Amino acid sequence: MTDLTQRMIRGVGDVVFPPTCVHCQGVVKEGELRYVCESCSRKISVVRAPHCSTCGYPYFGEVSGERMCPHCRDLTPVFGEGRTAVLSKGPARSLVLALKYHHGLHALKDMEMLFRRAEELTSWVRGAILVPVPLHPRKERERGFNQGLLIAQRLARVAGGETRVEEILRRGIDTVSQTHHDKKTRLANLKNAFALRRGAAINADHHYILVDDVFTTGSTLNSCALVLRRAGSLNLDVVTFGHG
Repeated sequence: MTDLTQRMIRGVGDVVFPPTCVHCQGVVKEGELRYVCESCSRKISVVRAPHCSTCGYPYFGEVSGERMCPHCRDLTPVFGEGRTAVLSKGPARSLVLALKYHHGLHALKDMEMLFRRAEELTSWVRGAILVPVPLHPRKERERGFNQGLLIAQRLARVAGGETRVEEILRRGIDTVSQTHHDKKTRLANLKNAFALRRGAAINADHHYILVDDVFTTGSTLNSCALVLRRAGSLNLDVVTFGHG
């Protein structure tokens, strides 16, 4: 089936069954995003410089000299730098929730488009090896997929070049959900939770970038980064779709 045929079929489908906005549930008319209406789309904040070099959160207003980011000031990162595409609030957060908890694979189309808007981020990851944060096998079976892997694949496609995705980490401990825990509890839950996959090897000459859906406290990303550091990764950064 050609791309033109697929677009025609999709166009007819949208007329008969128009897509609804993941955030406000209104009808989505023709626009750049397919599952976020035009009104909600304007509420999505794509992150641009200046931003925190550790977590990617944007600085607002005039910035001069060094500035401590309140979102990661208690984090001692073992990775180099961090970037994020959007602020995880409002419609952008609804895209993540739709994907993770409502089997909303359609949300990936709009997440990819938002990566395209974040040109600084996609340029920064180009040519790197993207390493998705793994799910425990039980949770992945329940969900049907690892959202980190799917997001990494979309980001790699947008970045282009020699950017590729490698699943070189595994999650050996079935930790409880981190969503409602503070940083101390998150760290305790994640202790020894991650390891290299059997047969995986790190090339110290390569640039590795860990990929997750959202940067909250950085605990999960930092735990994964520690495994890669111990395995020999020298050039190691992190990226997330959203922050907050």
